[in-house]
Amino acid sequence: MKLVIGLGNPGNKYEKTRHNLGFLAIDELRRNLKFGIWNLDKKFKSLISKKSFNNQKVILVKPQTHMNNSGEAVKLMLDYYKINLGNLFIVHDDIDLPLGKILVQEERGSAGHNGVQSVIDALKTKDFTRIRMGIKPKNSREKLDTEKFVLERFSGEEEKIIQETIKKAGQIIMAAI
Repeated sequence: MKLVIGLGNPGNKYEKTRHNLGFLAIDELRRNLKFGIWNLDKKFKSLISKKSFNNQKVILVKPQTHMNNSGEAVKLMLDYYKINLGNLFIVHDDIDLPLGKILVQEERGSAGHNGVQSVIDALKTKDFTRIRMGIKPKNSREKLDTEKFVLERFSGEEEKIIQETIKKAGQIIMAAI
Protein backbone atom coordinates (compact mmCIF):
# COMPACT_ATOMS: atom_id res chain seq x y z
CA MET A 1 0.00 0.00 0.00
CA LYS A 2 1.24 3.49 -0.91
CA LEU A 3 0.25 6.70 0.81
CA VAL A 4 0.57 9.93 -1.21
CA ILE A 5 -0.11 13.03 0.85
CA GLY A 6 -0.41 16.54 -0.53
CA LEU A 7 0.15 19.29 1.99
CA GLY A 8 -2.00 22.40 2.07
CA ASN A 9 -4.66 24.31 3.95
CA PRO A 10 -8.37 23.44 3.82
CA GLY A 11 -11.04 25.89 2.69
CA ASN A 12 -11.83 28.13 -0.26
CA LYS A 13 -9.70 30.95 1.17
CA TYR A 14 -6.53 28.94 0.48
CA GLU A 15 -7.70 26.94 -2.52
CA LYS A 16 -5.27 28.12 -5.21
CA THR A 17 -2.54 29.66 -3.10
CA ARG A 18 1.15 28.83 -3.41
CA HIS A 19 1.10 26.97 -0.09
CA ASN A 20 -1.59 24.65 -1.47
CA LEU A 21 0.56 23.38 -4.32
CA GLY A 22 0.64 19.95 -2.66
CA PHE A 23 -3.17 19.83 -2.76
CA LEU A 24 -3.21 21.02 -6.39
CA ALA A 25 -0.75 18.31 -7.44
CA ILE A 26 -2.74 15.58 -5.67
CA ASP A 27 -5.98 16.85 -7.24
CA GLU A 28 -4.43 16.60 -10.71
CA LEU A 29 -3.07 13.11 -9.99
CA ARG A 30 -6.51 11.98 -8.78
CA ARG A 31 -8.12 13.23 -12.01
CA ASN A 32 -5.47 11.76 -14.31
CA LEU A 33 -5.53 8.32 -12.69
CA LYS A 34 -9.33 8.38 -12.42
CA PHE A 35 -9.43 7.88 -8.66
CA GLY A 36 -12.83 8.24 -6.99
CA ILE A 37 -14.15 11.45 -5.51
CA TRP A 38 -12.67 12.92 -2.34
CA ASN A 39 -14.31 11.62 0.83
CA LEU A 40 -13.92 13.33 4.18
CA ASP A 41 -12.79 10.76 6.72
CA LYS A 42 -13.11 12.38 10.14
CA LYS A 43 -11.14 9.57 11.78
CA PHE A 44 -8.08 10.64 9.75
CA LYS A 45 -8.95 14.35 9.62
CA SER A 46 -8.43 14.15 5.86
CA LEU A 47 -9.96 14.02 2.44
CA ILE A 48 -9.17 10.59 1.00
CA SER A 49 -9.40 8.93 -2.40
CA LYS A 50 -8.41 5.27 -2.90
CA LYS A 51 -7.68 3.08 -5.91
CA SER A 52 -5.60 0.13 -7.01
CA PHE A 53 -2.76 1.23 -9.26
CA ASN A 54 0.08 -0.97 -10.53
CA ASN A 55 -1.44 -3.90 -8.62
CA GLN A 56 -1.38 -2.23 -5.23
CA LYS A 57 -3.65 -0.02 -3.19
CA VAL A 58 -2.86 3.69 -3.33
CA ILE A 59 -4.41 6.24 -1.00
CA LEU A 60 -4.32 9.92 -1.91
CA VAL A 61 -4.69 12.22 1.08
CA LYS A 62 -5.33 15.92 1.68
CA PRO A 63 -5.07 16.56 5.45
CA GLN A 64 -7.74 18.96 6.71
CA THR A 65 -5.78 19.93 9.81
CA HIS A 66 -4.15 23.01 8.25
CA MET A 67 -0.60 22.92 6.98
CA ASN A 68 1.22 23.38 10.27
CA ASN A 69 -0.57 20.40 11.86
CA SER A 70 -0.35 18.00 8.90
CA GLY A 71 1.69 15.51 10.88
CA GLU A 72 -1.32 14.66 13.03
CA ALA A 73 -3.29 13.36 10.03
CA VAL A 74 -0.26 11.62 8.51
CA LYS A 75 0.45 9.73 11.74
CA LEU A 76 -3.19 8.65 12.08
CA MET A 77 -3.08 7.17 8.56
CA LEU A 78 0.28 5.43 9.00
CA ASP A 79 -0.68 3.92 12.34
CA TYR A 80 -4.07 2.69 11.16
CA TYR A 81 -2.90 1.17 7.88
CA LYS A 82 0.52 0.09 9.23
CA ILE A 83 2.22 1.57 6.19
CA ASN A 84 5.98 1.28 5.87
CA LEU A 85 7.70 4.68 5.73
CA GLY A 86 9.21 3.67 2.39
CA ASN A 87 5.67 3.83 0.98
CA LEU A 88 4.97 7.36 2.23
CA PHE A 89 5.22 10.27 -0.21
CA ILE A 90 4.74 13.87 0.93
CA VAL A 91 4.04 16.41 -1.84
CA HIS A 92 4.47 20.11 -1.02
CA ASP A 93 5.46 23.62 -2.07
CA ASP A 94 9.00 24.82 -1.42
CA ILE A 95 10.01 28.48 -1.16
CA ASP A 96 13.71 27.54 -1.39
CA LEU A 97 13.38 26.10 -4.92
CA PRO A 98 12.92 28.25 -8.03
CA LEU A 99 9.42 28.35 -9.46
CA GLY A 100 8.79 25.17 -11.45
CA LYS A 101 11.73 23.14 -10.12
CA ILE A 102 10.98 19.74 -8.57
CA LEU A 103 13.21 17.77 -6.23
CA VAL A 104 12.58 14.29 -4.89
CA GLN A 105 14.39 13.70 -1.62
CA GLU A 106 14.48 11.17 1.18
CA GLU A 107 15.58 11.45 4.78
CA ARG A 108 15.92 15.25 4.75
CA GLY A 109 14.96 17.91 7.23
CA SER A 110 12.09 20.32 6.77
CA ALA A 111 14.20 23.24 5.47
CA GLY A 112 11.88 25.52 7.43
CA HIS A 113 8.64 24.17 5.94
CA ASN A 114 6.24 24.00 8.89
CA GLY A 115 3.98 21.37 7.32
CA VAL A 116 6.92 19.05 6.69
CA GLN A 117 8.26 19.75 10.19
CA SER A 118 4.89 18.76 11.61
CA VAL A 119 5.15 15.42 9.78
CA ILE A 120 8.72 14.88 11.00
CA ASP A 121 7.70 15.71 14.59
CA ALA A 122 4.63 13.44 14.52
CA LEU A 123 6.50 10.49 13.00
CA LYS A 124 9.72 11.15 14.93
CA THR A 125 11.69 10.51 11.74
CA LYS A 126 12.72 12.08 8.43
CA ASP A 127 12.72 8.67 6.74
CA PHE A 128 10.12 9.30 4.01
CA THR A 129 10.07 10.65 0.46
CA ARG A 130 9.34 14.29 -0.25
CA ILE A 131 8.33 15.69 -3.62
CA ARG A 132 9.31 19.35 -3.34
CA MET A 133 7.86 21.81 -5.87
CA GLY A 134 9.48 25.23 -6.14
CA ILE A 135 7.53 28.45 -5.73
CA LYS A 136 10.43 30.90 -5.29
CA PRO A 137 9.96 33.90 -7.59
CA LYS A 138 12.49 34.58 -10.34
CA ASN A 139 13.33 38.06 -9.08
CA SER A 140 13.81 37.16 -5.45
CA ARG A 141 16.81 39.31 -4.59
CA GLU A 142 14.88 41.28 -2.00
CA LYS A 143 13.65 39.77 1.24
CA LEU A 144 10.21 38.20 0.91
CA ASP A 145 7.48 38.26 3.52
CA THR A 146 7.33 34.46 3.30
CA GLU A 147 4.15 34.02 5.33
CA LYS A 148 2.27 36.50 3.13
CA PHE A 149 3.82 35.23 -0.13
CA VAL A 150 2.90 31.55 0.35
CA LEU A 151 -0.73 32.45 1.08
CA GLU A 152 -1.11 34.46 -2.14
CA ARG A 153 -2.42 33.08 -5.42
CA PHE A 154 -0.12 32.48 -8.38
CA SER A 155 0.12 35.26 -10.96
CA GLY A 156 -1.03 34.54 -14.52
CA GLU A 157 2.57 34.02 -15.67
CA GLU A 158 3.34 31.76 -12.71
CA GLU A 159 0.14 29.77 -13.30
CA LYS A 160 1.45 28.53 -16.68
CA ILE A 161 4.69 27.33 -15.09
CA ILE A 162 2.82 25.74 -12.18
CA GLN A 163 0.54 23.75 -14.49
CA GLU A 164 3.64 22.18 -16.07
CA THR A 165 5.15 21.61 -12.63
CA ILE A 166 2.01 19.81 -11.48
CA LYS A 167 2.08 17.57 -14.58
CA LYS A 168 5.75 16.71 -13.99
CA ALA A 169 5.11 16.03 -10.30
CA GLY A 170 2.28 13.68 -11.29
CA GLN A 171 4.60 11.77 -13.60
CA ILE A 172 7.20 11.49 -10.85
CA ILE A 173 4.61 10.23 -8.36
CA MET A 174 3.19 7.70 -10.84
CA ALA A 175 6.70 6.35 -11.46
CA ALA A 176 7.27 6.05 -7.70
CA ILE A 177 4.04 4.23 -6.95
